[in-house]
Amino acid sequence: MTTADAMPDVEERRYTESDLQPILQTLITWRDGDFRRRVPHAPPGILSEIRLLLNEVADRREHLANELHRVRREVVREGRFGERLTPGPGVGSWTESVDSVNALIDALVGPVTGAADVIDAVAKGDLSRRIDLDRGSRGEVRRLGKAINGMVDQLSLFTSEVTRVAREVGTEGRLGGRANVRGMSGSWRDLTEAVNTMSSRVSAQVRDIAAVTTAVAKGDLSRKVTVDAVGEMFELKNTVNTMVDQLSAFAEEVTRVAREVGTEGQLGGQAQVRGVSGVWKDLTDNVNVMAG
Repeated sequence: MTTADAMPDVEERRYTESDLQPILQTLITWRDGDFRRRVPHAPPGILSEIRLLLNEVADRREHLANELHRVRREVVREGRFGERLTPGPGVGSWTESVDSVNALIDALVGPVTGAADVIDAVAKGDLSRRIDLDRGSRGEVRRLGKAINGMVDQLSLFTSEVTRVAREVGTEGRLGGRANVRGMSGSWRDLTEAVNTMSSRVSAQVRDIAAVTTAVAKGDLSRKVTVDAVGEMFELKNTVNTMVDQLSAFAEEVTRVAREVGTEGQLGGQAQVRGVSGVWKDLTDNVNVMAG
């Protein structure tokens, strides 16, 4: 059989420039970033198969672009950090691209979600939560985690120290307690110093009043409350000092009348304590009755 008699397995086709023009125009549009266009038509044969494949590639590229826009809108605009890209048709680099973007979102959203959980716990008074800084945490993500954990540590230290001082002073009656300011700075140090100043002043005032009342109980009426005080503590200071003045005046008058009557024999002596009232007046009147 001669070559001329042999029939080819595939019919050889010749395509004109007009047949290739739709494919060329579509590729130019894709090159410029518009994947909405499809190859509109192609003559039968290999160009028809190429047209179908190119349009399928465009469909997959458009699906990926739509998913990126959707997740961007959900995460950035709506704040829904749980959204991820859904896989489209195809394998290989198509799937790898989706997985890479989702992994990137996880890496960015994870620390933000963890930070939000810790801050929410702090707002509710729970200072036990921390951001887990594993080996995968690097750069700005690690910096954010360390900053939030440092903030919680400062809050926890401040709270524990203030609670301890309040318990010692207010509940156990152990005056002079001071909060530890080591490791604190800025407002935390200022707040701790303010607590220590309050504790020191209250302790000094209570101790001075206690010392005066203890002296009175032992018969020493020469002591007065001298510590600086304002407000209600100032009123208490004046009340105690007035009490000491009344006691001192009463003691002096009773001693004078007793000396005049009992030692010098001068009957009819009368104790005179001005401004006394209540039990002090009653005691003074009884002494006067007895002396008279």
